[in-house]
Amino acid sequence: MYSQNDLDEAVASGALSAEAAASLRSFVDSQRASPAVDEENFRLITGFNDIFVSIASAIMLFAVGWIGQSIGQSAGLIVDVDGPSPIAPLFVAATAWGLALFFTAKRRMALPSILLLLAFVGGTFLTVIFSLVLGIGQDAFQQGSESVGGIVAAVSGAVAAGAAWLHWKNFRVPITVAAGAAAVSAIAVGLLIAMLGEVATSQNAILGFVLLLGIGVFLFAMRWDSSDQARVTRRSDVAFWLHLLAAPMIVHPVFTLLGLNDGTATIGEGLVVIALYVALGLTALAIDRRALLVSALAYVLYALSELFKQVGAVELNIALTALVIGSALLLLSAFWHQARSMVVRRLPEALQSKLPLLDRMASPAPAA
Repeated sequence: MYSQNDLDEAVASGALSAEAAASLRSFVDSQRASPAVDEENFRLITGFNDIFVSIASAIMLFAVGWIGQSIGQSAGLIVDVDGPSPIAPLFVAATAWGLALFFTAKRRMALPSILLLLAFVGGTFLTVIFSLVLGIGQDAFQQGSESVGGIVAAVSGAVAAGAAWLHWKNFRVPITVAAGAAAVSAIAVGLLIAMLGEVATSQNAILGFVLLLGIGVFLFAMRWDSSDQARVTRRSDVAFWLHLLAAPMIVHPVFTLLGLNDGTATIGEGLVVIALYVALGLTALAIDRRALLVSALAYVLYALSELFKQVGAVELNIALTALVIGSALLLLSAFWHQARSMVVRRLPEALQSKLPLLDRMASPAPAA
């Protein structure tokens, strides 16, 4: 089984001509039951061996983390009396890097590479946090000391961003860019918390800032998307993971700031949720990314369920909600390309030129 990225690398190495790669893509597209433009491809699993190696890697990382925690406890390097030790995530990060040297750099396995990247960056982030807590002293993190916590989070995010950059330079795993963007966002949020000091009274400001960061990540994702409008290189994969990161950063603050997470929903609030979901759907169609729809799904399910309950369908509110949303999403999936064409063709030409192509016919891929 060959991915688009494999074809790109074959063309780059001279093993396959650009014309032959384009011809192969065209043939494969013609054999599919659905046109390629309806797909949102990204490399996740190249075979069952990916799953096998991922399970084995997860077991290995769990084991070294447990051993690191035991060593930390024996050495007294633990947070609080029986808390985590920085040695545990350090061992996880080091092991993940070592495994990536083979399974990512040599074997180029998709799913294990994603797992190992997350373990490396996440392990680095936690190592710095726990080390700073031990170095500064736990008394500095008592209630009312959010500023110290914000600084620690910012410093840890900076180191994690550096780790993500180092991983990208060595392995070029598409999700790495999103991991780096998440680390940079952690830096920004940590600095904001450090300046505000009191989180409880500044929740709306923090949510608004996260929303701005989410919009920034979304625009960054669109930059990657617009550089590969035919979606045939790894840049499209990078954009996919960035959109997956941006979606909850945009959706959650919006719905929370509107007061839709307080456990109750009036008919008016429910209608607002549905209207926002429709707007998100139109945006998802325009950019040809389904992440926005998935991220907001829980909110619209809850709001629609409350609407059915308030109009009298108490016993069947969940079933009716699932029926309506499920049917709508399946219908949208079946006619995604047609619906997208209707949306995109009504946009200004300047904006259309930045969006993924409506008719992505097989053509020589741009340089990855």
